[in-house]
Amino acid sequence: MSLPDMKVFNTQLQTAIVTKLNQKSNLFNTQSGNALALVNERIMGDFKEEAIWNNVADALRDVDAYGAQAAVTAIGLSQDQINSVKTMKSFGPIKWEKNQLTWIGQDPGAAMSVISESLAMEVMQDQINKAIGVLVAAIGNQSAATLDVSAEVGDAGAVTQLTLNKTHALWGDSSSNLTVQVMTGATSHKLYGQALQNGASLFSEGTVRVIDILGKRSIITDCPALMAGSKERVLSLSPMAAVIASNDDFTSDILPVVGQTRLETIYQAEYTENVSVKGYSWNTTVKSPVKAELETGANWTLILPLKQSAGALLVADPTKGVY
Repeated sequence: MSLPDMKVFNTQLQTAIVTKLNQKSNLFNTQSGNALALVNERIMGDFKEEAIWNNVADALRDVDAYGAQAAVTAIGLSQDQINSVKTMKSFGPIKWEKNQLTWIGQDPGAAMSVISESLAMEVMQDQINKAIGVLVAAIGNQSAATLDVSAEVGDAGAVTQLTLNKTHALWGDSSSNLTVQVMTGATSHKLYGQALQNGASLFSEGTVRVIDILGKRSIITDCPALMAGSKERVLSLSPMAAVIASNDDFTSDILPVVGQTRLETIYQAEYTENVSVKGYSWNTTVKSPVKAELETGANWTLILPLKQSAGALLVADPTKGVY
């Protein structure tokens, strides 16, 4: 493939990857209840900063109409700031020998379909894992939003319908806003096992609804953040709990390489994404964070009241519970 042909192929491949990723992301958002939202939203700079007014509900007070006058301390009207952060990803370089891909010249459409499908799936899986990782870190750093039963004896220390319900109860009268749960495949099978053992309490009209646990839609994925260390985790999330926003800047290069025994070709791509967690603000002293920094709970500060934030977290012992 000549250099001009490579450039044309690269341009077409970029378009195909972005198109397929958008299609897959839109479908995922719809089917998953938008708790992990994969969107396009271009931002400039290292952070997106959003000012919010702080709640002044504490200004409401009782008054004794017959009491003596007394000075009252004023509550200041103030603003806070929620920050999200830009991250960067790279794919490649991938190297192949030119004579290995002569078939591309014969059918470039087929090659683009295979490569773009693979890349789009990998990028989307990475976005989902990134969203889950930051949610586990941010929510897990808030004791009021986390129920850790891992030290309890027997099923009390496992993921069960009861411990999930206790996790939802952390949100009190707003628990109905926790619309989506995220768990691993192994965790989900524990819940299915409990349903099979006790159909009366878990079946709905005589059937097990595998995507409906405690009336909430569930996302099943073996994300590493859900099984870190010796604990298993289940996220219970409100809508738009985490947003991974593509900055629409996916770019790539494909170039010939000479100086070797045979001609070679190298492909490399990069892009950026903006990461935000509902109700939490990013630590702006950390720019262009990598995975370890994104998954450090101290880098996410809860700004909004808990019931207006991303969600709650259940931490349990994976060796306990029924399969």
